[in-house]
Amino acid sequence: MPKVRRYADLVASLAGLMWLVVFWSISVSARIGSVEPTMTALLLLGTLVLVSFVHRPIRVLLRRYHVRKRRTEMWMHILALPLTLAFLIGVVVEVLFTPLSGEQKVLLFNILATAGWLMFVITLLAKLALHQLKRRRARR
Repeated sequence: MPKVRRYADLVASLAGLMWLVVFWSISVSARIGSVEPTMTALLLLGTLVLVSFVHRPIRVLLRRYHVRKRRTEMWMHILALPLTLAFLIGVVVEVLFTPLSGEQKVLLFNILATAGWLMFVITLLAKLALHQLKRRRARR
């Protein structure tokens, strides 16, 4: 597996983790009634985005096709699918059981987004293991 793809996997995983921190900070802020966790997460996110735009080697690497492709896959795992599933599960729970509050809906989304990110990381690790195995077999 080329170094660029490994780097793309790492960047996508870290970007997903960074967004999960922001998502969970919103839940924590809603729970404790303070905006400080969300502001801290957004400040951290802004700092990382600023560094990635200002630091030229990182900026060049982030433009590569494999990095963009992996980040798109990551967004599918932590945003598109969890939003759809959270909506559908939320509707079913509200119809069958009881209405959900806003905090509960956000918590449901966060749990599904975290599960999606973990699935993304496990998939990347499985791909890495398969490529390593193929490379070892090709050497023999």
